[in-house]
Amino acid sequence: MGGLLSGLGDLVKQFTGGTGVTGEQLSQLAGAVPQSSVAGGLAEVFRSPETAPFAQLASQLFSNSNGQQQASVLNSLVAAVGPEVLAKVTGSASSPLASLLAGNQSPITPEQAAAIKPEDIQALAEHAGKADPSIIDKLSSLYAAHPQLIQGLGAAAVAIAMKHITEKHA
Repeated sequence: MGGLLSGLGDLVKQFTGGTGVTGEQLSQLAGAVPQSSVAGGLAEVFRSPETAPFAQLASQLFSNSNGQQQASVLNSLVAAVGPEVLAKVTGSASSPLASLLAGNQSPITPEQAAAIKPEDIQALAEHAGKADPSIIDKLSSLYAAHPQLIQGLGAAAVAIAMKHITEKHA
């Protein structure tokens, strides 16, 4: 445990010293702390006024995810909103999301999730965030095992996540 704390201390010093952090360091840190800490860091990113809105970030993560991750995210978002909201979000019956949800197929498979457009995920995430604010924590937990995806959100997101994680463990 001493090595972990020493390594965390070094990362904290580098971060607070203004030298910045890299996505690689986030991955290293994520491997050294509980997944719940990484989830907390990502939740901070989602809630931060210094990053894009939650729905946009969720869409970006979805776009960079594999089929299984996409299915998990989509199933979580669908569960967070009621049928009335789903009907509003899906809009046109010809959209892949509307077609998928019209069949009441549950759970959504990776193959089905891959057909959904990022803008549909963004709209669904926006409504889900309003209907169930805990969706941020749910998606953060899903993505905590994949810190490489957090890197794709940009330098500000990595810095916010790292700061939260290191403050919690320093």
